[in-house]
Amino acid sequence: MNNFMNLLIVWDKLLALNSLCYFADTHCHCAIFCFRVMGAAALQKYIGSLGGIGASGVGSSSSYSPKEMNKDIMPEKNVKTFKDVKGCDDAKKELEEVVEYLKNPSKFTRLGGKLPKGILLTGAPGTGKTLLAKAIAGEAGVPFFYRAGSEFEEMFVGVGARRVRSLFQAAKKKAPCIVFIDEIDAVGSTRKQWEGHTKKTLHQLLVEMDGFEQNEGIIVMAATNLPDILDPALTRPGRFDRHIVVLSPDVRGRQEILELYLQDKPVANDVDINAIARSTPGFNGADLANLVNIAAIKAAVEGADKLTAAQLEFAKDRIIMGTERKSMFISNESRKLTAYHESGHAIVALNTQGANPIHKATILPRGSALGMVTQLPSQDETSISKKQLLARLDVCMGGRVAEELIFGEDNVTTGARNDLHTATELAQYMVSNCGMSDAIGPVHVKERPSVEMQSRIDAEVVKLLREAYGRVKRLLKKHEKQLHALANALLEHETLTADEINKVVHPYQEEPQFSFQDEEFALT
Repeated sequence: MNNFMNLLIVWDKLLALNSLCYFADTHCHCAIFCFRVMGAAALQKYIGSLGGIGASGVGSSSSYSPKEMNKDIMPEKNVKTFKDVKGCDDAKKELEEVVEYLKNPSKFTRLGGKLPKGILLTGAPGTGKTLLAKAIAGEAGVPFFYRAGSEFEEMFVGVGARRVRSLFQAAKKKAPCIVFIDEIDAVGSTRKQWEGHTKKTLHQLLVEMDGFEQNEGIIVMAATNLPDILDPALTRPGRFDRHIVVLSPDVRGRQEILELYLQDKPVANDVDINAIARSTPGFNGADLANLVNIAAIKAAVEGADKLTAAQLEFAKDRIIMGTERKSMFISNESRKLTAYHESGHAIVALNTQGANPIHKATILPRGSALGMVTQLPSQDETSISKKQLLARLDVCMGGRVAEELIFGEDNVTTGARNDLHTATELAQYMVSNCGMSDAIGPVHVKERPSVEMQSRIDAEVVKLLREAYGRVKRLLKKHEKQLHALANALLEHETLTADEINKVVHPYQEEPQFSFQDEEFALT
């Protein structure tokens, strides 16, 4: 009966709006016809979303599954627990009291304590924010309501606010429970950036989380990659009053994640999971899952019975360096130029203090590059020193300088444009954000500085780049034998590992190396 009354109300509203449009302009027959068609389609969709009102076929359209029709009132089936979450022990530990509260609320309420109403999970994509929310519901054994932020809004005004109300009404009936909103920045962005009618969803969410009516037993969790753009009213205490940052895993976390993904796969004896974890700094859970999946597909294509270390190494190189383009035709002149270009990067990295160790060097085209030298830090980096940043500037300049020294200034190519782009952005970052310039000083420059300040910044950026260019030119002239030896080895083998590169350049290795102690770049 209630569904039938709702149907009549919707029909009356459509007729009223249709009449308004008709009398507003008698010349808009085409527009009125379109509105009637849209109104009929909307009415048909609403009827299709209702169930059990007696008509044959009503509510049984093949385009809507039962879960989709009742997503506002049906909790998700969840089987995840904390055992399925690896690499974020700090975040898990902070959320254990949430699980304890859901299991035993009286433990907290007897002393007058209250758990936070909202928990906001922030962090880079792929770190496991959604998985953490599911694991909490699985550990506590409570209903888990899931919605994505983009699912609240449609072209019809007021739909988002109604869906928020329906979601919380269903959650109240299932309390204690968890309401999880993924990518909440889709509806929770600051209201200064929005149009008027799109604020209704956020306003309704604010009221439901902390309004006149209390939602006891409902814990609202949300995840976002962009916490800075959320509205302050949403992140204040009383709504999302606990913010948990989910960071990328460290080496121990990466090893646990790899063990989890490899536990149900046949693995050869030559696979060293700890070595893979140490050689993948910066990888998050999604990256490691992709690495194992690529290796498994590679093993299947090769007809192997087990995953080997070579297949996992192939997967890692594919993620870091891109896919090989073996069928691409490259002339001998281009191969030679690429070999010296990449050798320039490698020689500078080997002979500059603060540079990251080399992982591999190749002149095989990968992705959009004709060749590349990849570097991986020896351990997880928490902060980067000025010496390390200057070393990165020098490595970026190595390819261009090597081309100039070997082929002449008139024969340098556009192959260094990405290197120059990276070096310029890095120098800009050092000057504007990190205060690593004597002329500008230890200040953080705002996004839109004055004309005078911008000109001073530009001058410092150019100075840093020119100094790096000069250092690299002197270094490659000194280690010219290493440059030729490594380029010839790349032309012969196309791809060299770090150990192979060290063997090639070892006969010509000279100590000491360059340092950044003063402007004369004294030897240490």
